[in-house]
Amino acid sequence: MGDVLAGFHAAWEFESDSVLIRYERGIRTPKLFQALGERRVPLEALAGVTLTPGRRGTVVLRVEPRPGADPLMEAAAGQLKESGDPYRLVLPAERETLAEYYADELRGLLSESGKTERYLVAAPEAPLHFKAYDGKASFDGTSVSFRWSWTGASSAKWKAGDQSFPVADLGGVEWRSPELFEGYLRLLPRDASASVAPAVAQADQDPAAVVFGLGYGPVHESLPFAAAVLAAVREPGAGAPVPVPVPAARRDPADIAERIRHLGELHQAGLVTDEEFSSKKAELLAEL
Repeated sequence: MGDVLAGFHAAWEFESDSVLIRYERGIRTPKLFQALGERRVPLEALAGVTLTPGRRGTVVLRVEPRPGADPLMEAAAGQLKESGDPYRLVLPAERETLAEYYADELRGLLSESGKTERYLVAAPEAPLHFKAYDGKASFDGTSVSFRWSWTGASSAKWKAGDQSFPVADLGGVEWRSPELFEGYLRLLPRDASASVAPAVAQADQDPAAVVFGLGYGPVHESLPFAAAVLAAVREPGAGAPVPVPVPAARRDPADIAERIRHLGELHQAGLVTDEEFSSKKAELLAEL
Protein backbone atom coordinates (compact mmCIF):
# COMPACT_ATOMS: atom_id res chain seq x y z
CA MET A 1 0.00 0.00 0.00
CA GLY A 2 2.63 2.54 1.05
CA ASP A 3 0.13 5.27 2.03
CA VAL A 4 -0.23 7.29 5.24
CA LEU A 5 -3.39 7.80 7.24
CA ALA A 6 -3.04 10.65 9.77
CA GLY A 7 -5.30 10.92 12.77
CA PHE A 8 -5.26 12.51 16.20
CA HIS A 9 -1.98 11.81 18.03
CA ALA A 10 -0.59 9.39 15.40
CA ALA A 11 -0.09 8.62 11.71
CA TRP A 12 -0.17 5.11 10.29
CA GLU A 13 1.93 4.23 7.26
CA PHE A 14 0.68 1.11 5.50
CA GLU A 15 3.40 -1.02 3.95
CA SER A 16 3.30 -4.37 2.17
CA ASP A 17 4.31 -6.36 5.26
CA SER A 18 3.72 -4.02 8.21
CA VAL A 19 2.11 -0.91 9.64
CA LEU A 20 4.49 1.79 10.83
CA ILE A 21 2.87 3.82 13.60
CA ARG A 22 4.41 7.21 14.31
CA TYR A 23 3.10 8.93 17.43
CA GLU A 24 2.96 12.71 17.65
CA ARG A 25 4.58 14.77 20.35
CA GLY A 26 2.45 17.39 22.05
CA ILE A 27 0.75 18.30 25.29
CA ARG A 28 -2.47 16.53 24.23
CA THR A 29 -0.81 13.34 23.07
CA PRO A 30 -0.85 10.57 25.70
CA LYS A 31 2.54 10.33 27.36
CA LEU A 32 2.78 6.63 26.60
CA PHE A 33 2.54 7.39 22.87
CA GLN A 34 5.28 10.01 23.18
CA ALA A 35 7.49 7.54 25.05
CA LEU A 36 7.00 4.89 22.35
CA GLY A 37 7.86 7.31 19.54
CA GLU A 38 7.15 4.91 16.71
CA ARG A 39 6.44 1.21 16.34
CA ARG A 40 6.60 -1.11 13.36
CA VAL A 41 3.89 -3.76 13.61
CA PRO A 42 4.31 -6.70 11.19
CA LEU A 43 1.07 -7.84 9.57
CA GLU A 44 1.68 -11.32 10.96
CA ALA A 45 1.35 -9.78 14.45
CA LEU A 46 -2.25 -8.70 13.77
CA ALA A 47 -5.43 -10.71 14.23
CA GLY A 48 -8.11 -8.32 13.05
CA VAL A 49 -9.24 -4.79 12.14
CA THR A 50 -12.28 -2.79 13.27
CA LEU A 51 -13.71 0.61 12.37
CA THR A 52 -16.26 2.02 14.82
CA PRO A 53 -17.91 5.38 15.57
CA GLY A 54 -16.01 7.48 18.09
CA ARG A 55 -16.93 10.43 20.26
CA ARG A 56 -17.66 13.95 19.08
CA GLY A 57 -17.61 13.41 15.34
CA THR A 58 -14.80 10.87 15.10
CA VAL A 59 -14.27 7.32 13.94
CA VAL A 60 -11.82 4.85 15.46
CA LEU A 61 -9.67 2.49 13.42
CA ARG A 62 -8.17 -0.26 15.56
CA VAL A 63 -5.99 -3.24 14.80
CA GLU A 64 -6.06 -6.20 17.17
CA PRO A 65 -2.66 -7.70 18.02
CA ARG A 66 -2.41 -11.46 18.20
CA PRO A 67 -1.97 -12.89 21.71
CA GLY A 68 1.72 -13.10 22.53
CA ALA A 69 2.81 -10.86 19.65
CA ASP A 70 3.59 -7.67 21.61
CA PRO A 71 5.43 -7.65 24.96
CA LEU A 72 4.00 -4.21 25.75
CA MET A 73 0.40 -5.42 25.52
CA GLU A 74 1.25 -8.66 27.32
CA ALA A 75 2.74 -6.70 30.21
CA ALA A 76 -0.25 -4.33 30.25
CA ALA A 77 -2.63 -7.30 30.59
CA GLY A 78 -5.71 -5.30 29.64
CA GLN A 79 -5.08 -2.48 32.13
CA LEU A 80 -4.60 0.36 29.64
CA LYS A 81 -7.32 2.97 29.34
CA GLU A 82 -9.01 3.15 25.95
CA SER A 83 -7.40 6.54 25.26
CA GLY A 84 -3.98 5.02 25.93
CA ASP A 85 -4.34 2.06 23.57
CA PRO A 86 -1.41 2.29 21.10
CA TYR A 87 -3.37 0.27 18.53
CA ARG A 88 -6.19 2.83 18.17
CA LEU A 89 -6.20 5.60 15.56
CA VAL A 90 -8.86 8.29 16.10
CA LEU A 91 -9.88 10.17 12.94
CA PRO A 92 -12.32 12.93 12.01
CA ALA A 93 -15.64 11.45 10.86
CA GLU A 94 -15.16 12.91 7.37
CA ARG A 95 -12.29 10.45 6.85
CA GLU A 96 -14.48 7.42 7.51
CA THR A 97 -14.61 6.37 3.84
CA LEU A 98 -10.81 6.54 3.56
CA ALA A 99 -10.41 4.68 6.86
CA GLU A 100 -12.79 1.97 5.65
CA TYR A 101 -10.70 1.56 2.52
CA TYR A 102 -7.54 0.94 4.55
CA ALA A 103 -9.40 -1.34 6.96
CA ASP A 104 -10.58 -3.49 4.03
CA GLU A 105 -7.07 -3.55 2.57
CA LEU A 106 -5.64 -4.75 5.89
CA ARG A 107 -8.31 -7.41 6.35
CA GLY A 108 -7.38 -8.83 2.98
CA LEU A 109 -3.76 -9.21 4.06
CA LEU A 110 -4.27 -10.82 7.47
CA SER A 111 -4.15 -14.59 7.67
CA GLU A 112 -3.15 -15.52 11.23
CA SER A 113 -5.17 -15.11 14.42
CA GLY A 114 -3.90 -17.57 17.07
CA LYS A 115 -1.28 -17.04 19.76
CA THR A 116 2.22 -16.49 18.47
CA GLU A 117 5.19 -18.55 19.58
CA ARG A 118 7.45 -15.50 19.86
CA TYR A 119 7.21 -11.73 20.09
CA LEU A 120 6.72 -10.10 16.69
CA VAL A 121 6.70 -6.46 17.80
CA ALA A 122 9.99 -5.08 19.10
CA ALA A 123 10.21 -4.30 22.81
CA PRO A 124 11.34 -0.87 24.08
CA GLU A 125 15.13 -0.75 24.17
CA ALA A 126 17.23 -0.64 27.33
CA PRO A 127 18.61 1.14 29.23
CA LEU A 128 15.39 2.14 30.99
CA HIS A 129 14.66 3.47 34.44
CA PHE A 130 11.92 5.05 36.51
CA LYS A 131 11.32 6.29 40.03
CA ALA A 132 8.88 4.35 42.20
CA TYR A 133 7.55 5.43 45.58
CA ASP A 134 9.97 3.24 47.50
CA GLY A 135 12.98 3.20 45.21
CA LYS A 136 14.54 3.58 41.79
CA ALA A 137 14.30 0.82 39.19
CA SER A 138 16.78 0.45 36.34
CA PHE A 139 17.26 -2.10 33.54
CA ASP A 140 20.41 -2.28 31.43
CA GLY A 141 19.32 -5.11 29.15
CA THR A 142 20.86 -7.90 31.24
CA SER A 143 19.76 -7.22 34.82
CA VAL A 144 17.17 -5.27 36.81
CA SER A 145 18.26 -3.20 39.80
CA PHE A 146 16.21 -1.75 42.66
CA ARG A 147 17.78 0.94 44.83
CA TRP A 148 15.63 1.70 47.84
CA SER A 149 14.57 5.17 48.91
CA TRP A 150 15.18 5.94 52.58
CA THR A 151 11.92 7.91 52.72
CA GLY A 152 9.62 5.30 51.19
CA ALA A 153 11.08 1.79 51.50
CA SER A 154 9.82 -0.56 54.20
CA SER A 155 12.11 -1.96 56.89
CA ALA A 156 11.89 -5.36 55.14
CA LYS A 157 13.43 -3.87 51.99
CA TRP A 158 16.07 -2.02 53.98
CA LYS A 159 17.05 -5.25 55.69
CA ALA A 160 17.31 -6.99 52.32
CA GLY A 161 19.38 -4.14 50.86
CA ASP A 162 19.47 -2.87 47.28
CA GLN A 163 18.67 -5.60 44.79
CA SER A 164 20.02 -6.79 41.44
CA PHE A 165 18.25 -9.48 39.39
CA PRO A 166 19.98 -11.03 36.36
CA VAL A 167 17.51 -11.67 33.54
CA ALA A 168 18.63 -15.31 33.51
CA ASP A 169 17.15 -15.73 37.02
CA LEU A 170 13.74 -14.28 36.14
CA GLY A 171 10.63 -16.04 34.91
CA GLY A 172 8.38 -13.07 34.24
CA VAL A 173 7.13 -9.64 35.25
CA GLU A 174 3.89 -8.61 36.92
CA TRP A 175 2.78 -5.01 36.29
CA ARG A 176 -0.18 -3.48 38.08
CA SER A 177 -0.99 -0.07 36.64
CA PRO A 178 -0.25 2.99 38.79
CA GLU A 179 -3.68 4.24 37.71
CA LEU A 180 -5.23 1.41 39.74
CA PHE A 181 -5.24 0.95 43.51
CA GLU A 182 -1.89 -0.22 44.93
CA GLY A 183 0.04 -0.38 41.67
CA TYR A 184 3.43 -2.09 41.53
CA LEU A 185 6.00 -3.87 39.38
CA ARG A 186 7.06 -7.29 40.61
CA LEU A 187 9.77 -9.57 39.23
CA LEU A 188 8.89 -13.26 39.19
CA PRO A 189 11.59 -15.89 39.79
CA ARG A 190 12.38 -18.43 37.09
CA ASP A 191 12.49 -21.34 39.53
CA ALA A 192 9.02 -20.74 41.01
CA SER A 193 7.14 -24.01 41.12
CA ALA A 194 4.13 -24.14 38.82
CA SER A 195 2.47 -26.86 40.91
CA VAL A 196 2.73 -25.15 44.29
CA ALA A 197 1.85 -21.47 44.45
CA PRO A 198 4.17 -19.77 46.97
CA ALA A 199 2.89 -17.22 49.48
CA VAL A 200 3.47 -13.83 47.87
CA ALA A 201 4.38 -10.92 50.13
CA GLN A 202 2.71 -7.55 49.78
CA ALA A 203 4.58 -5.49 47.21
CA ASP A 204 5.75 -2.99 49.83
CA GLN A 205 7.40 -5.86 51.74
CA ASP A 206 8.76 -7.76 48.73
CA PRO A 207 12.39 -6.98 47.74
CA ALA A 208 11.53 -8.22 44.24
CA ALA A 209 8.93 -5.47 43.76
CA VAL A 210 8.68 -1.69 43.69
CA VAL A 211 5.42 0.07 44.52
CA PHE A 212 3.88 3.00 42.69
CA GLY A 213 1.93 5.92 44.10
CA LEU A 214 0.71 9.35 43.17
CA GLY A 215 3.27 10.70 40.72
CA TYR A 216 5.49 7.60 40.91
CA GLY A 217 5.95 4.87 38.30
CA PRO A 218 3.71 6.50 35.67
CA VAL A 219 2.41 4.30 32.86
CA HIS A 220 4.64 5.85 30.20
CA GLU A 221 7.74 4.96 32.23
CA SER A 222 6.93 1.76 34.10
CA LEU A 223 5.02 -0.10 31.35
CA PRO A 224 7.78 0.13 28.66
CA PHE A 225 10.19 -0.91 31.43
CA ALA A 226 8.08 -3.97 32.25
CA ALA A 227 7.73 -4.84 28.55
CA ALA A 228 11.49 -4.63 27.94
CA VAL A 229 12.23 -6.88 30.92
CA LEU A 230 9.53 -9.35 29.87
CA ALA A 231 10.95 -9.55 26.34
CA ALA A 232 14.46 -10.11 27.67
CA VAL A 233 13.18 -12.86 29.97
CA ARG A 234 11.19 -14.65 27.27
CA GLU A 235 13.59 -14.02 24.40
CA PRO A 236 17.10 -13.25 25.68
CA GLY A 237 18.71 -10.43 23.76
CA ALA A 238 15.43 -8.79 22.69
CA GLY A 239 15.78 -5.04 22.96
CA ALA A 240 19.14 -5.29 24.71
CA PRO A 241 21.72 -2.65 23.80
CA VAL A 242 25.29 -3.40 22.87
CA PRO A 243 27.16 -3.41 26.20
CA VAL A 244 29.51 -0.47 26.64
CA PRO A 245 32.09 -0.75 29.43
CA VAL A 246 31.79 2.09 31.94
CA PRO A 247 33.97 2.86 34.92
CA ALA A 248 32.51 1.92 38.29
CA ALA A 249 30.89 4.96 39.89
CA ARG A 250 31.53 5.77 43.54
CA ARG A 251 28.49 6.46 45.68
CA ASP A 252 27.87 9.96 46.98
CA PRO A 253 29.21 10.13 50.60
CA ALA A 254 26.23 12.29 51.59
CA ASP A 255 23.87 9.62 50.30
CA ILE A 256 25.75 6.91 52.19
CA ALA A 257 25.61 8.98 55.39
CA GLU A 258 21.87 9.51 54.98
CA ARG A 259 21.25 5.81 54.45
CA ILE A 260 23.31 4.93 57.54
CA ARG A 261 21.33 7.49 59.55
CA HIS A 262 18.04 5.96 58.44
CA LEU A 263 19.39 2.47 59.17
CA GLY A 264 20.22 3.69 62.68
CA GLU A 265 16.62 4.87 63.12
CA LEU A 266 15.36 1.42 62.14
CA HIS A 267 17.82 -0.12 64.60
CA GLN A 268 16.70 2.12 67.45
CA ALA A 269 13.08 1.32 66.67
CA GLY A 270 13.83 -2.40 66.97
CA LEU A 271 13.10 -3.12 63.32
CA VAL A 272 16.71 -4.12 62.61
CA THR A 273 18.78 -6.42 64.84
CA ASP A 274 22.28 -5.58 66.08
CA GLU A 275 23.80 -8.03 63.61
CA GLU A 276 21.74 -6.68 60.70
CA PHE A 277 22.67 -3.10 61.61
CA SER A 278 26.40 -3.87 61.82
CA SER A 279 26.39 -5.90 58.59
CA LYS A 280 24.45 -3.35 56.57
CA LYS A 281 26.48 -0.43 57.95
CA ALA A 282 29.73 -2.16 56.96
CA GLU A 283 28.27 -2.85 53.51
CA LEU A 284 27.39 0.81 53.02
CA LEU A 285 30.77 2.06 54.29
CA ALA A 286 32.50 -0.29 51.83
CA GLU A 287 30.84 1.61 48.98
CA LEU A 288 32.68 4.85 49.84
